[in-house]
Amino acid sequence: MTVRSVPFFSDRYLLDAEIHLPEGANAAAPCPVIVACSGFEGLKTIHPERFARVFTPRGYAVLAFDYRGFGFSEGERGRIVAQEWTEDVRAAIGILSTIPEIDTQRITLLGWGLGGGVVVAEAVDDPLVGAVVVANGIGDGLRSTRAMHTAESWDSLLERLRRDRGYRATHGRSELTSPWDIIRLGTGTPVGNYVTEELSRAPGFGSLVTLESADYLLRFSPELVVDRLSPRPLLIVHGQQNVLHRPEEAYELYRRATDPKRIEMLENAGHTEWMFDENPIFTHMIDMIDAFLKEDALG
Repeated sequence: MTVRSVPFFSDRYLLDAEIHLPEGANAAAPCPVIVACSGFEGLKTIHPERFARVFTPRGYAVLAFDYRGFGFSEGERGRIVAQEWTEDVRAAIGILSTIPEIDTQRITLLGWGLGGGVVVAEAVDDPLVGAVVVANGIGDGLRSTRAMHTAESWDSLLERLRRDRGYRATHGRSELTSPWDIIRLGTGTPVGNYVTEELSRAPGFGSLVTLESADYLLRFSPELVVDRLSPRPLLIVHGQQNVLHRPEEAYELYRRATDPKRIEMLENAGHTEWMFDENPIFTHMIDMIDAFLKEDALG
């Protein structure tokens, strides 16, 4: 695998990105490409690079990048806005045309978690996208976030958002808070343990976020536009025991999508605790995505 730095601009922010190329990739025989998009608090050094490690041996190039405000990308720190991330993904697709080893007729967006909703929202308005894969994604930010909370924590979050709207209007900035005040992992849960033991190793992961981020999240609903993705094929892969982004997110996104579409529920799989390169559930998911792209999507 060859890795090359390919920074690109999105809304005047310079974003950090790398293209991972399979061995032997060249301009005479350009390869299909997967744009791997992170989820909430995600960084390219976590799941995007994991996807690159497993897909490049199968003949795909993989573009891994950090959204604005994350990693070495420019932008306001602590701002997690899926509606803006769609523009970052669109800019990422733009840089692909400058890479001679890439076949821009075979572009797939692969989104993880919140990034799963982001790739749907981007692709519906982007004819350059050939296929979309949503892995443990969301269909509606309000529904998925509400399901993580108790009645007490939900009411507290809504009250804080109400006060923050007034604060932003007066002071021009938002209150910072723990990301886990918005996304509730649950103490001692498998996903909570994975985040603590694995994801927190990545520099910058778990840093404070703005309450305005939650305000935007509750208004993000890619399921409302997913029907416009057709005729590009859609694959939804989701953990059957996912208690963070519950299976309802996958089923509702699938119900609202139009053909061609596929849904695959992963047995005995939660949200992210099985995301290791050699984990059987992870390798099974990669096999399914690979088969989908070669048989149904990219040819």
